[in-house]
Amino acid sequence: MKLLALETSAKSVSAAVVEDGGVLASCFQCTGLTHSRTLMPMVEAMLQNAELTLAELDALAVAAGPGSFTGLRIGVSALKGLAWAADKPCLGVSTLEAMAYNLAHLDALLVCAMDARRHQIYNALFQAQGGALTRLCPDRAIALEDVREELRGDPRRKIVLGDGALLCYDDLSKNGVACELSPAALRWQNAVGVALAAQNAYARGEACSAQALRPAYLRISQAERERNAKLQQTETELTGKL
Repeated sequence: MKLLALETSAKSVSAAVVEDGGVLASCFQCTGLTHSRTLMPMVEAMLQNAELTLAELDALAVAAGPGSFTGLRIGVSALKGLAWAADKPCLGVSTLEAMAYNLAHLDALLVCAMDARRHQIYNALFQAQGGALTRLCPDRAIALEDVREELRGDPRRKIVLGDGALLCYDDLSKNGVACELSPAALRWQNAVGVALAAQNAYARGEACSAQALRPAYLRISQAERERNAKLQQTETELTGKL
């Protein structure tokens, strides 16, 4: 099967077309330009250069989260539009699972990490062996100290990757947890990993319609937290006046 995948969960942006596990075309950029400016021109140029059309694809996939709220909205919205226009099934895959495919060929415990701010990371753990991944925990927003204590004493080779890899690696290393930092070329999220994860999800029957595709944020946004705090403060003040 041929599958188009998008990745916009953090600073980097990428697109790829994979057929039966092999990469037909891919494009990656990590220059700090906004995804709303770069994503669609990137997809259009990649498909044109590869002489591919949406009609030739079997499904479309996107990293649905966790990640940047704005980045995820851009990626999911773009994919929904493409899928709707071409009448193609969609797959929203875990950003953390997709990045683990960068190192799936190794024999190691993969510590996938994205900077979630507020002394937390978005994290999932995978055992990689011979190209296969075994998920060891659900996607989660977790404190760095909790990850550190969970991994302390684990004898397996541990490799940290993702846009929050350096943050996590520094914390683990400074606190006596032996680990390795993924090579820079394999550290960042990439649409190729999204496509590989999506192909497996498609085989499990997990495709959905464009209408049903939704981001997976894991926690509420900063704007929502501030709104809830203001509402709580107002409620407290009104209660005090009664």
